[in-house]
Amino acid sequence: QVQLVESGAGSVQTGGSLRLACAASGFTYRDYYMAWFRQGPEKGREGVACIASDGSTNYADSVQGRFTISLDKREKTLYLQIHRLTPEDTGMYSCAARRRSPHTSRWWCSRSSSDFDNWGQGTQVTVSS
Repeated sequence: QVQLVESGAGSVQTGGSLRLACAASGFTYRDYYMAWFRQGPEKGREGVACIASDGSTNYADSVQGRFTISLDKREKTLYLQIHRLTPEDTGMYSCAARRRSPHTSRWWCSRSSSDFDNWGQGTQVTVSS
């Protein structure tokens, strides 16, 4: 059974940094791709970064250069390192995982929420100006 548990919630000032973690267990990493999503106040859910089963990554334009997604297989943890935070980054951050279908390339991942069927409970990030 896939289990995803986020941590790293925090309140920071503009320009600060945070590292979010998602403890991921119950599945084989080489068969899955994973992603981080966020949902701000009165905003829809946005896929900010994803990582494919071969380690390839993809980022939303809004976070490119500031966010880094990584997977530590030894620690069984998915990370999201965030730098130069702004109030626009405020929101609930969730990790998600999806088993890759046999015809999907190992280098491919998705940032679309409709592609994922396993979700964590989320962790709150609040950025003040």
